[in-house]
Order: sequence, then C-alpha cells, then structure tokens
Amino acid sequence: MYNFASVYIVIIDKKIMKTLVIIPSRLSAQRLPGKPLMKINGLSIISHVFKKAVQANIGEVIVAAEDQEIVDDVKKNGGQAILTKNDHKTGTDRIYEVFKKINTSNIDQVMNLQGDEPLINIDDIKNLNKQMIKSATQLGTLASQIQDRTFLENPNVVKVLTKENLNETNFPEAESFMRNISEHKENIYHHLGIYCYNKDTLKKFVSFNQSANEIKNKLEQLRALDNKIKINVAFAKFAPIGVDTEEDFEAVKKIMKYKS
Repeated sequence: MYNFASVYIVIIDKKIMKTLVIIPSRLSAQRLPGKPLMKINGLSIISHVFKKAVQANIGEVIVAAEDQEIVDDVKKNGGQAILTKNDHKTGTDRIYEVFKKINTSNIDQVMNLQGDEPLINIDDIKNLNKQMIKSATQLGTLASQIQDRTFLENPNVVKVLTKENLNETNFPEAESFMRNISEHKENIYHHLGIYCYNKDTLKKFVSFNQSANEIKNKLEQLRALDNKIKINVAFAKFAPIGVDTEEDFEAVKKIMKYKS
C-alpha cells in the first residue's frame, strides 16, 4: 500500500476538499510510439506535464505508467510514478489501478491529466478543480472556444456540445461529444481531454463495460454519458497542442523553446 505524506487542501466556502492528480502514460501510442520520453529542452514530455501539474498546486501528483522506463524517467526528474498493468483499455482505467494502490481515505476527487500536453495552462487546471469543488458535481472536464473552423471537420479535434453557453464563470452540462460536425452550431466547443472525477464517480465509471458509442468513436467520456453520469464543462482560456504526431512534437518543441 502506498502512502504519500504530502497533502494539498483547498478550502472554498469553508468546505475542505482534497484532490489527487494522476497522469496516465504509456510508450505504445499508435500514432507516435515512445512519445512520453521524447525530450524538449532536455526534459521528457511526461516530466514536463508532471511539473506543470505540480505548479498548479491542486493536489498530490502521480504518474500511472505502463512502462518501467517512464517510471524511471519521472523519478529521475523528481516526480512520483507507479507501474501499472499493460492491458488497460483507457487512461481512466489505468488511473483507477493507481487510485486503488494508494491510501486515498482523505481524497475527495481525482483529476485525470493527459500525459501528452506539456503546454497545458496551469490556470485552466485550477479552474476545473475550483468548479468541481464549488458545484460538487460527478465529473468535470475542460473546453475552449473553437478558433479555427477547420477543427469542425477534423476528427482528431474532439468537440463538445453544452446545454448552455460556456463562459469563464459557469459550469454547464455536456450534452454530447463528437469528432465530426458539418457546421458550427451554438454551444459547440473544443474539448480538452482532462477529467476530474468525484472519487465515487470514478469507481462507478470503471465498473461499467465500454459502451458501443465509446468504442465506435474512441471517446471514453461517452461511457459516462451512456450510463447516466453527468459531465460538466469548465471554460479553458487556452487549447494546448497535444503531441499525437511527429508534426505535433515539432510544433510543441518550437513553442517551448521560444518560451524558454
């Protein structure tokens, strides 16, 4: 049983809530194998993400790694990582294995942060965490404005339809998620693959089999909607480039080198 001594506490309206951040990571990505360990400015992508999560200061951060090489890299760079099984079908199933391995008696919610987005904005992470605590909802995620209309027909850019207009202060419910859409309808936004679960909702989510919609669209959040788990959406000021291809890697590397 793992037990991490450091605990971060968030107090909003006199309510104490504790968040655990888990970052799933594996080397066997289909489009860009080995990407977690590809280096930018001398540091691996996964360790860049870990450091961003720590800077957000919303809770303990752990990498859930399928490969020992990732565990070794994260620990070498001062982070915490736990080796998982290699047969998980989704990142959420992977983080739940780590969740079960550690002492979570004092944890209220779990944030699933993507391991291939080293440009993720710290304030957006904080906003999602804050909205979850204020609303006491089951499951939350992030979305930003669609700035490029070509994104609408790009299947690699996931879209979310919300039940009302999304802004910097509200937390509307998601109606659906999709990869393709022919026109820009109202309340369509660019979905960012970050999730924050109430811990009981996380347990419930992984107890369900993958739904037909989830498998067809390759979107694990559809498993939640198909099983009547509501998803609320917080506004993200920035839509970071995820590293899915060699072209993405070069673009992210160029941006990060410029910022450094």
